[in-house]
Amino acid sequence: MSQVKVLVLSGYGLNCDRETAYSFQKMGAAAYQVHINDLTTGRCQLNDFDILVFTGGFSWGDDHGAGVLQALRIKKYLQADIQRFIEKNRLIIGICNGFQTLVNLGLLPGVSARWERQVALIHNDCGNFRNDWVKLSINSSSPCVFTKNLDYMELPIRHGEGKFYAGQSMIQNLLDKQLIVMQYATDRHRLANQRFPDNPNGSAMDIAGICDPTGHIFGLMPHPEAFHHETNHPQWLRLSQKTGINLPLGTQLFNNAIHYIKSLQ
Repeated sequence: MSQVKVLVLSGYGLNCDRETAYSFQKMGAAAYQVHINDLTTGRCQLNDFDILVFTGGFSWGDDHGAGVLQALRIKKYLQADIQRFIEKNRLIIGICNGFQTLVNLGLLPGVSARWERQVALIHNDCGNFRNDWVKLSINSSSPCVFTKNLDYMELPIRHGEGKFYAGQSMIQNLLDKQLIVMQYATDRHRLANQRFPDNPNGSAMDIAGICDPTGHIFGLMPHPEAFHHETNHPQWLRLSQKTGINLPLGTQLFNNAIHYIKSLQ
């Protein structure tokens, strides 16, 4: 069985690529940080990889809106390559700025047609950039490959434009198709119900992450790559002393993706 190959995008204001590559490597994949220019010029071929990661950061300084310019560049130079990548049942994850890019591309939620923007991620209701940890309820009925066998997680957020916004008919469509993967919560049993700071940005339905109908394309505002070891958690020592660490690490999302690709080999 060949090693799963992961392409982690870098360049032009993107960050978290090293942490993301490290997290995939920790789970046993071969992860490569690839500058976006190497893809758009053909020096690197997307077809050589199994998983594509749109990382966090501030691509092109978030000029014209978070993820907008990166989405335009991707669509102009790589639309055909990504479409073939999707048709081969390979996986795509967008984290924070990457989620914003996938939404602007129209790859998420992709309920009627791809490459057409249907939802938005807009400025936080609080008016500020938020850097905090959040609790996340995970939909076990979602088709999302990345969250298989998970129902709760705690991850950090770092964003100024993370409010998920869509029309009521689209929200209902996401609910009906079980495409709402993650929602902000107060604890394991209760959703945030729009309350700040548990819902840090005012997202409709407390939405923190969604997938497409295949479950192969996943976008989320929180940063799973920033919880690759128990000591990353701000209360790790207290949790360890009282109950033992029993929170799933963010790397579990990557582990699920790797196992899915291996199941296809």
